Amino acid sequence: MFGWVVLLWVIEAVDVLSGNLLDNFAIHARDPQGLAFIFTAPLLHFGWQHLISNTVPFFVLGWFVYISGRAQWWVTTLLVVVVSGLFAWAFTPAGAYVAGASGLIFGWFAYLVVRGIWTRDWRQILIAVGLVAVYGGMIWGVLPTDSGVSWQAHLGGVVGGVVAAAVIGRRGMSTVGGRPGREVTARRVG
Repeated sequence: MFGWVVLLWVIEAVDVLSGNLLDNFAIHARDPQGLAFIFTAPLLHFGWQHLISNTVPFFVLGWFVYISGRAQWWVTTLLVVVVSGLFAWAFTPAGAYVAGASGLIFGWFAYLVVRGIWTRDWRQILIAVGLVAVYGGMIWGVLPTDSGVSWQAHLGGVVGGVVAAAVIGRRGMSTVGGRPGREVTARRVG
């Protein structure tokens, strides 16, 4: 996760040095050509303050997903990026640009909370309770309260996180132990 955070900061530095040219790779709402930028938008930010506000939750929530295993991290991340990006593209007013890691952050948060409920694993429930205590207030970000914030991407991220928890839970992949990158799974019988 440290490497991903460094990448976000390097990309923002390049963006600033280029006169914000990389912002053109944000999602262009309702523009068919802008749909292709669903995968680049989470790596971009509209200024340092935007990046700073996303850095700590990106690292913490991403790390909690990652320690479940690389495969789960990739499945969760890709599902959240796609669903969040589609929500932002389809429901943001036409002509707007959407970028930032917050849709992914909301998705990871939702995944971690729902995963704890889905698996009934006391460790994952404990993580979920702790995350709700620390980050629970961010859930208000799925409501249209600030015109400069993409609540559409946030809501899509939450939906994507729930879908990821269902997909991973349905496959019976519940980390029982092990270390990052090495999944140990348990299959529920009966």
